[in-house]
Amino acid sequence: MFYFEKINSKKILKSDLINKAEIFFTTKESFIKTKDKNLIQQVLKNKEDISNFLNTKHLVSPKQIHGDNIAVAEKLKEYSDTDSLIVTSKNFAIFLNYADCTPVVLYDEKQNIGALIHAGWRGTAKSIVTKTLDKMGSNPKDIKAIIGPCICYKCFETNYDVILELKKTIKNTDGLFSDRYADLKGINERQLREKGVEQIDICPYCTCCNNDLFFSYRKENKTTSRISAILKLN
Repeated sequence: MFYFEKINSKKILKSDLINKAEIFFTTKESFIKTKDKNLIQQVLKNKEDISNFLNTKHLVSPKQIHGDNIAVAEKLKEYSDTDSLIVTSKNFAIFLNYADCTPVVLYDEKQNIGALIHAGWRGTAKSIVTKTLDKMGSNPKDIKAIIGPCICYKCFETNYDVILELKKTIKNTDGLFSDRYADLKGINERQLREKGVEQIDICPYCTCCNNDLFFSYRKENKTTSRISAILKLN
């Protein structure tokens, strides 16, 4: 189940499915990614608050390209052209950024390793979540997955070619598609379930419908501000 907490009076969104690692999603109050020069000072203050909350000076984020490249964050360095980051170290936190695309978190409690995934429709069509699971080397039964706030079924209008590519990634397409719409949360969930993952918490919030809480690329005329998924191992 999802619920809100606060970091220095600013809302973050969490799931109670995972409590042995620090995992949360920022909101419009706590965001840490933007290209808007008028908001840079707010971003810097939010980063400071989050770093203090996590008790780390290091927040590592890759350069995302809407692909299916996966990296293991073992050192404090730049990770270019990467839309899925696996973390095995407790020495730093990782974060990925979103504004309608689907944030997916995978956590293996037995191995104490986790991953953050940026699954827009392109990444979803390339099955980035199951490729990440394969790279983690985890037993799917040991995985706890969180699917965060993203664009919902009724807001994600697309074309036939995109729908066709998304349908290829799952065996059972029931309830996830219409002629012009696709359920990105549901597709990523089904990819994981067909892979054997049983423990999945799906966020009820839509970035378009709940635009007061989250940034939406579609609703806000291609905004450069982003919410983030953040993960730190304990």
